[in-house]
Amino acid sequence: MYKCVSLLLLLMGRGVLSQEVEVCSKTVINSCSDCIRSGAYCTWCKQLNFTKPGEQEAARCDTRAQLEERGCMGNDIISPMNTLTVTKNTALSTNAFVKDEPIQLRPQEVNLKLRPGLPRTFKLDFRRVEGYPVDLYYLMDLSYSMEDDLRSIKTLGNELFKALQGITKQGRIGFGSFVDKTVLPFTNTNPEKLKKPCEEKELFCQPAFGYRHVLSMTENKADFNREVDKQRISGNLDSPEGTLDAIMQAAVCGDRIGWRNSSTRLIVLTTDDGFHMAGDGKLAGILEPNDERCYMDKQLYTKSNDMDYPSVGQVASQLEKNNIQPIFAVTKNMENVYRELSRMIPKSEVGVLSEDSKNVVELIQAAYNRLSSKVTVTHDALPDNVRVTYTPLCPGGGPAGDKGVCDNVIVGEMVSFNVTVTADECIDRERSFLIGPLGIKDKLKVSLSTRCECECDDPKEENHKDCDRKGKVNCGMCSCNAGFVGQKCECAIGEKDESSLRAACRKDNGTECEGRGDCVCGICQCYVQQGGSTYYGTHCECENESCEKFQNKLCGGNGKCRCKICECNPEYEGTACQCKKSDEQCRTPSGSVCSGRGTCQCNQCKCIEGYQRPYCLTCPACQTPCITKGKCIECLGFQTGPFSKNCSQTCKSINEFEMVETLPPGKPCDVRDVENCRVFFIIKQLDGEDNYFAQILKTRECPELPNIYAIIGGSIAGVALIGLLILLIIKAILYMRDVKEFRRFENEQKKGKWTPGDNPLFMNATTTVANPTFTGE
Repeated sequence: MYKCVSLLLLLMGRGVLSQEVEVCSKTVINSCSDCIRSGAYCTWCKQLNFTKPGEQEAARCDTRAQLEERGCMGNDIISPMNTLTVTKNTALSTNAFVKDEPIQLRPQEVNLKLRPGLPRTFKLDFRRVEGYPVDLYYLMDLSYSMEDDLRSIKTLGNELFKALQGITKQGRIGFGSFVDKTVLPFTNTNPEKLKKPCEEKELFCQPAFGYRHVLSMTENKADFNREVDKQRISGNLDSPEGTLDAIMQAAVCGDRIGWRNSSTRLIVLTTDDGFHMAGDGKLAGILEPNDERCYMDKQLYTKSNDMDYPSVGQVASQLEKNNIQPIFAVTKNMENVYRELSRMIPKSEVGVLSEDSKNVVELIQAAYNRLSSKVTVTHDALPDNVRVTYTPLCPGGGPAGDKGVCDNVIVGEMVSFNVTVTADECIDRERSFLIGPLGIKDKLKVSLSTRCECECDDPKEENHKDCDRKGKVNCGMCSCNAGFVGQKCECAIGEKDESSLRAACRKDNGTECEGRGDCVCGICQCYVQQGGSTYYGTHCECENESCEKFQNKLCGGNGKCRCKICECNPEYEGTACQCKKSDEQCRTPSGSVCSGRGTCQCNQCKCIEGYQRPYCLTCPACQTPCITKGKCIECLGFQTGPFSKNCSQTCKSINEFEMVETLPPGKPCDVRDVENCRVFFIIKQLDGEDNYFAQILKTRECPELPNIYAIIGGSIAGVALIGLLILLIIKAILYMRDVKEFRRFENEQKKGKWTPGDNPLFMNATTTVANPTFTGE
């Protein structure tokens, strides 16, 4: 075992097993073209009389090794191969200071003719020339929070030009600004606020706007400083800005911006806030999607309030299409947001601005160096069923994938990539696509076509002898004249329609002769199999090699295969004759087979639904007969219940029963009869699906009858007692009420004050006069 593993590892190390195995997975083959289309390693033998009598013409299609082994000469084997033609291969330039446009990519045009499924690899070279022109478009957020940043930019014009001169002598710079759409809820639409969206204390404030192109590309730093100095801050309501609107217009309005055809195009975007994206326009009732076209009038984006913001995918697509590399110069709080955006935009960089943006020059230099030192090769839209992969050959190397990436590439250093192109299917006409580094104008044009037809160089003889003088040879096969069909044009169809003859060879309108024979004059002539046996049947549908196997033997070695079905010997059965006919393992101790509730197959019980092997005795999922047979027990034992009128017919399932004085030990079944008595019984299932024996206890357990007189007397006494109690309670309540009222009367009487009173109309008859001078002495 260990020796085998060691040998396997040794072969893999030497590359013996790592090579791709050439396999021809044939489908339906009717011609040389069908063969070539069926697999990358399928080849066709055009040798006359190569196929044997009764052998299908598809035998001409196989791998080169197989065809040579079967005697096909090398010159007769047709195997179209991939071809690569370089149509333009100008040498790479060393610097940008040349009379003509500098060349950074080699080759510039290639023509590929590919065999479907067979890849072709070629080499692509790239060298970044020294002093390549740079166009830098400075795109600035002029919302109110960028006020201090604008003041800094107005003083950095000279430094920006100086930084460009350090990169290239052919540098140009432009300027644009943006805020947001001038509609609610993005901007206050009050007429006064539209004119002056800043705070009241701000004296220099320009009206609200979406995107404005200020200065086209120029080499004159005085023009740049003058235009930037004219800029004034503006404002809007919400935090996100119309950033993507501005980037889109700067990318697609190339003529207005002034991008050169041969230059490195940079957009430096400075902002301190996030960005609106596709769908946000619905907040303002803007439903028209962005169409990625230029809309500029008098330097302003005219569709700002009519068209939604573009999506990130649209912006990324246009930047890549126009070879523009964005540098996002943002504040620290927005760094993570724009790094996520940068991941979705190829060839972009993010830098963090200081509070007043004074470090923007250093930031641009660092970002440009990172962009220029990373070479990423990819392609535009590919034709259907075409794949392209890249293997970097740069000093650091890299894995193969749908992009080729080389890092830390210095100016003037040449890097290479192996480009592998594969066409999985045939292409109807020549197609083309472009390959090139992201952010660079130089592209390789690949013109692609496929080789799916055969060039056989056939004999010119119209009526060839090998075609019975009734047709010509086409890639080793006969192409018959009108009125003749067959492998050798041997069948004259006369007045019959050829399609009707061929239809007779199709079973259920399927494949002609099931793909196992030739249709000759409406009759299938079946092919010989590799083992020597022949297909047979009206439509060659039968063969004796595909029956089910048991223990790796056809029909278990106990029968014969007839048209894919096993015909077993008398003592065997089963789909593969794997079972000896016997029921020994299916018999219960009583001698029945599977308890009468199943069949014996392969000496094992196959029970009816619910019953379990081995003998189909129990049915855990079935309802217990104690419940289902209760009414029949009542009927059979005591002639009562709902089945009493037709007991013998309704309760046939209980074939035997007996009335007993006592039941055997165990827990019996019981059921309540119509008189509410409990009937006890034991029931056992006999052989068969619905066959039972029951023992019924003669004595029923009935409840005692109640004493009616006691119940009536008790009820009357109870009612009388309850009435008496109610009367006593009422009497007590009335008495307590009277006592309470009397006590209240007494209390009120005690509180009363009785005083003498005289009637003022009454005059007493006696008059008493007091002498005032009388002293009593």
